Amino acid sequence: MSDEHPELAGYVPSDGRPLRSPRVLWVMRVVIVAGIVGLILPGIVTMLSVSTNTANRACAYWVSYAKRDATGSSARFELFGPGGVGWQCYSVGAFGGDKIVASLGIIPSGARLSAPHPVDS
Repeated sequence: MSDEHPELAGYVPSDGRPLRSPRVLWVMRVVIVAGIVGLILPGIVTMLSVSTNTANRACAYWVSYAKRDATGSSARFELFGPGGVGWQCYSVGAFGGDKIVASLGIIPSGARLSAPHPVDS
């Protein structure tokens, strides 16, 4: 058995040059990076948009529940907020300035308010 690999019979090694030119390799890299960005970027933009919308709605519910004298609400993503990393809900325009109402977490969800409105005194 002198011929261990018959499928390589007649194979002649190349002269060591790459099979593709540097220009073709550069174009392939650009196309691959553009494709990856095109796949990932829309998901990130959608996730940010949905999170912002959900945080704003949940914050509006929380403020209407907890701070009736407030004129508005503001949901902000904070790295070092009072409730830790995540969305923080503030009442806007209430007596005493902006006050934190709730910490909505990293992934905000709709407000779940099971108790009736507090009685204003």
